[in-house]
Amino acid sequence: MAHRRNPYPGLVVLALLPALLLGGCWRFAAARSSSVVLAFSPSSTNVVVTPAPLTTPVLSVRRTPAVLARDLSLASFTTAAGGFLPKIDSTSCVALSIDGMAVAAKNADLPLRPASNVKIITAAVALEVLGADHVYTTEVHGTLQNGVVAGDLHLVGGGDPLLSSSWWRGPNTKYPPFNVTSIEQLAQSIKDAGVTSIAGSVVGDASRYDDEWYAPTWTSDVRFTEGGPISALLANDAREANDRSSNDPVVGAATVLTNALRDVGVAVAGPPSAGPAVPGEPIIADVKSQPLPAVLQEMLTTSDNNTAEMVLKEIGVKAGGKGSREAGLAAVVATLQRWGTPMEGVSLVDGSGLSDDNRLTCSALLHVVQHQDASDAIGVGMPIAGTKGGTLSDAFVGTDLEGVLRGKTGTLYNYDDGTGGKPAAKALSGFRPLDGGGSIEFAMLLNGPQVAEKVVYRPIWDAFGSLLLTYPSGPTPTQLGPR
Repeated sequence: MAHRRNPYPGLVVLALLPALLLGGCWRFAAARSSSVVLAFSPSSTNVVVTPAPLTTPVLSVRRTPAVLARDLSLASFTTAAGGFLPKIDSTSCVALSIDGMAVAAKNADLPLRPASNVKIITAAVALEVLGADHVYTTEVHGTLQNGVVAGDLHLVGGGDPLLSSSWWRGPNTKYPPFNVTSIEQLAQSIKDAGVTSIAGSVVGDASRYDDEWYAPTWTSDVRFTEGGPISALLANDAREANDRSSNDPVVGAATVLTNALRDVGVAVAGPPSAGPAVPGEPIIADVKSQPLPAVLQEMLTTSDNNTAEMVLKEIGVKAGGKGSREAGLAAVVATLQRWGTPMEGVSLVDGSGLSDDNRLTCSALLHVVQHQDASDAIGVGMPIAGTKGGTLSDAFVGTDLEGVLRGKTGTLYNYDDGTGGKPAAKALSGFRPLDGGGSIEFAMLLNGPQVAEKVVYRPIWDAFGSLLLTYPSGPTPTQLGPR
């Protein structure tokens, strides 16, 4: 007996064809459109939001999740964005996209102080240039005979920004370092290699990078307390003990290892010092960092300025053959240009954003965010709203963004007293992952008098969070999927 064919699948396909055709026509029209993202009426406070041309290829894998659900919710989201955008004044900018498709923006091409949002750029380029499997290696060289190092033991820095003692809690104890590389482990490895004593001294070698400890545009009030010294050999951010800093980061690192060796029973005869390793000297032991994504996670979550600057110099080593800030920045700019990032108005002078001379636009920053993904090393590495240990720990608490939103913050306290002082900066860029896949990508740079004060920026952030939660307003991908 012949089975009757079920007519419903065919009817469903026929019912969906008009919607698919209309969606294709809309994408074709949007791709050919040259309209600006926003149109403002000078006689009205209302903001009209027009979807911008696609910024990601239609056939990109990033555009496939939840496309139908996104399209159904897009109109109401752009209307809600129109209600938020007037909160962004002429000294600030914001730009949003959904799965790489531009949705709304204001002052997106205005060059502004990005503060620590520069770290997003540094991290993204580091993944591109160094690779996700990159690890930092710190070595000790010397001549070992019958358990004794004849002469000096050379501690050769490999640029590891997280070389730390177990007691070190970071320069800001609110955000302690994590994913660290253990100095004690290195000392134990030296002992395990058969070393019982060192006839000379532990001598630090930081020749992998140049000797610029501080970016020249850093002001005196941020040097050391906020960033630096920067060296290819740095332990505990140049602290020899909780209550003692190092005048020279290289000697400081040699001091920390000397103490760690004595703690495991290895005698060291001479005082710690700095100098070049002997060419061809055997490697006695080494210690490796965690892979690069773990280092970048520490940098983004705690906003670690030293990690960012050392990562920048490592980019310089790999791309330009020189461990300098300038070589790293040249590689960053070249990478951004290769990605097609809009560079007009962009000026970078360090890797951390600590300098007041950095300039970014929301267009450029959003483009770099779009180049990443909420689930990749950059997205996962960003602080999570309402989560302890990161710079977003007290933001969006009690809302549906808590534990969901991933964003990099940035702060510069440049108080403008009305007499020509520099404006402050408060930045927030990142992802709001969506149920069922995809994300809202955003970049927001606030500049202005005292904008870094919570009473000024937090109402804007709260309104922005409310905007992000208006999407999606239609059916979810699960509801639209096969049952």
